[in-house]
Amino acid sequence: MSENCAIVVAGGKGRRMGKAINKLFLELNNKPILAHTLEAFENNKNIDSIILVAGKEELEYCKKEIVLPYSFKKVKKIVPGGEDRRDSVLNGLKAVTDCDIVIIHDGARPFIDARIIEDGINYAKIYGASACGVQPKDTIKIKSHSGFSKGTLNRSELFCVQTPQCFRLELILKAHEDVAGKNISVTDDTSVAEMCGNKVFLYDGSYDNIKITTPDDLLLGEKILKHFSIDNID
Repeated sequence: MSENCAIVVAGGKGRRMGKAINKLFLELNNKPILAHTLEAFENNKNIDSIILVAGKEELEYCKKEIVLPYSFKKVKKIVPGGEDRRDSVLNGLKAVTDCDIVIIHDGARPFIDARIIEDGINYAKIYGASACGVQPKDTIKIKSHSGFSKGTLNRSELFCVQTPQCFRLELILKAHEDVAGKNISVTDDTSVAEMCGNKVFLYDGSYDNIKITTPDDLLLGEKILKHFSIDNID
């Protein structure tokens, strides 16, 4: 029987939030953002286990203030993050055992629904790698260094990538190990996979699946939460 493991990355400082604490510990509807995110995977029947990657100084806090109070039984390990997101994900991957598919997700995206998780897993089983996202609503311009427009991109060919990003474990682990220690700048795991010659299937995410980064995102998150619900049985 195949196993699916979610790696939730929660080690970022979130400086753009302008708060003294990790933004993931801020509350939406009297519950920490990170708890909302973990709940989505805890309640999903397709997820067998969760690895939480947190800042080294926040491991105990995550355990005592997030995992235990909210009874997240699927969180099997809380592991320390690295110097950057890429290192943190690799630490999480190395902690995974008995798993076929890994679902890598930003802790700052609490509005992930069951359909997106299930689709990601299914596509990763077929193609080896998948990521959800949405088409941009705005016209995208190429801006020159002098501030002038250099051209307009074809919006129908553009894709705003979100998480979760789902992979066969051996594929993404090898890719991360291959680029580890190299001076390569990447912002997500699809980039790591593609650098090693892997193709990533892109599928529909949701405009509600926002990443909470700024104070304005907190306000938007409160509005989304009013109509957002997680299907506990799907």
